[in-house]
Amino acid sequence: MLELVVLLILIFARDDGRYAQSPLKEWFGGLKSNEGALCCSGADGTALEDPDWKSKDGHYQVRIDGQWMTVPDGAVVTEPNRFGRAMVWPLKGYMGTTIRCFMPGSMT
Repeated sequence: MLELVVLLILIFARDDGRYAQSPLKEWFGGLKSNEGALCCSGADGTALEDPDWKSKDGHYQVRIDGQWMTVPDGAVVTEPNRFGRAMVWPLKGYMGTTIRCFMPGSMT
């Protein structure tokens, strides 16, 4: 039953209108992970500061809620980052947090 609730939350996750006028709205809405999963919109993701993501041993890592997590290779967005900052789309559920998508930033 809990899996159904999580699925329904994912189905109805959407932009609440805050970013309706953003020139990047359509681009964010079409972002997909390396495995082809839609990341959803920028409103669903979290922009990261440079100290909260890194590359280690050939994999990306992100800090979510104070804990470092390794990003699955399939969750990486490989198209160029038009936003500039790194972003992560975490999924938080009863079994913990997983990463739906991650888009590396420019590390400026």
